[in-house]
Amino acid sequence: MGAKNSRVERPTKKSEFEIRFGSAQAQRGWLDLRATHRNALVDCWDFLTRTPTEVTLTNYPLRGALAVVTRDGVEFQRWQHKPTRQGDARIWFYVSGAVVFLEQVHTHHPNATK
Repeated sequence: MGAKNSRVERPTKKSEFEIRFGSAQAQRGWLDLRATHRNALVDCWDFLTRTPTEVTLTNYPLRGALAVVTRDGVEFQRWQHKPTRQGDARIWFYVSGAVVFLEQVHTHHPNATK
């Protein structure tokens, strides 16, 4: 900490959600998406830290067999966010308290929802 040239993490307001990786796949996918769609990912960050459970055309709960994710014996509603204008990339996440856990990040439409 405090070292010259250290990266500064984007701060959040007290009313905003924190974003964490829920899996190694999500972290890899996030880095891949950042490399190909940086601006869209910044907009996604802003949306997910402010209103992750707002239902929109690009952000909504998944249905059917994909609607629930279980972590440590607790069930959570699984959401999908489409960060790109084309809608091909997908971010699956769930919310626990004030934390958005990125469960899966896909640079292209995942086969599970086709």
